Amino acid sequence: MMKRQIAIAALASLAVLPRAEAAEPATCQAPSLSDVGWTDITITTAMSAQVLEALGYAPEVQILSVAVTFESLKQGDTDIFLGNWMPLQEPQQKPLVDAGDIEVVRPNLEGALIGFAVPAYTHAAGLKTYSDIANFKDELGGTIYGIEAGSGANATILELISENTFDLGEFELVESSEQGMLAQVQRAIQAEQPILFFGWRPHPMNVRYELEYLTDGNDTFGPQDGMATVLTNTRAGFSEECPNLGRFLSNLSFTVEAEDVMMSYVLDEGMEPVDAAERWLKDNPDTLETWLADVTTFDGEPGLPVAKEALGL
Repeated sequence: MMKRQIAIAALASLAVLPRAEAAEPATCQAPSLSDVGWTDITITTAMSAQVLEALGYAPEVQILSVAVTFESLKQGDTDIFLGNWMPLQEPQQKPLVDAGDIEVVRPNLEGALIGFAVPAYTHAAGLKTYSDIANFKDELGGTIYGIEAGSGANATILELISENTFDLGEFELVESSEQGMLAQVQRAIQAEQPILFFGWRPHPMNVRYELEYLTDGNDTFGPQDGMATVLTNTRAGFSEECPNLGRFLSNLSFTVEAEDVMMSYVLDEGMEPVDAAERWLKDNPDTLETWLADVTTFDGEPGLPVAKEALGL
């Protein structure tokens, strides 16, 4: 009789144990992320989406330009943006932050670099500073190669041209895409022709080609000749509404070296960004311990073991 009473008591105690509950409202289960089409942001966005899927979320990745991304964050149609390059995008970002329309979670990459780049042989020929560009107008065909229209980089270059800064008033900006611009760089380097373009780190271009970045640019692309930081942005109130996702984003960071490797998988080996992200995670599984500290699954279970199992780590 005593054993039966003990068994009943044990069952009763189990019945009142707390069950795992969703850590967030149902509206948080399908966060939207913007991918602006730059290889580094495409990969970090794909990797973040993979981890969120492993945690039971259903992230939606949208391909948007930088300008549309900021407007979409402002309107609340996009939740997360991992590609806010600063100070390059400050003219677009700062008014929205000051107005409380978007929020900055944290830097997710530090030690980046942006600015005008040239092949090493062009640098050796004397094109070393921003003031040297005008002297190479004929060799360059009066052309500067940029990325997609509407980007902060192109806006900065167009301003240099319109204001005749560094005597660039007679130059023309060719607006393309990352891939289109780099295809032109590849052709120029194969022919050992001078070319001036917008470059950045992290990117395998810095390993693939012998490049030099111009100096003495009067902080055109930011202090210290283009030293940059990449920030994680969200729509206003997102981390408060979805605190578990907010914790994940506050933990999420990358390194220049890691992104160089991930990007080389895509640009040099032809892997799809999702596959490149998966490969890097499998080679660096301990990274999840930092990213998922105090993060749960959508259902409220401890996130790290569930994610590792789901990702095959």
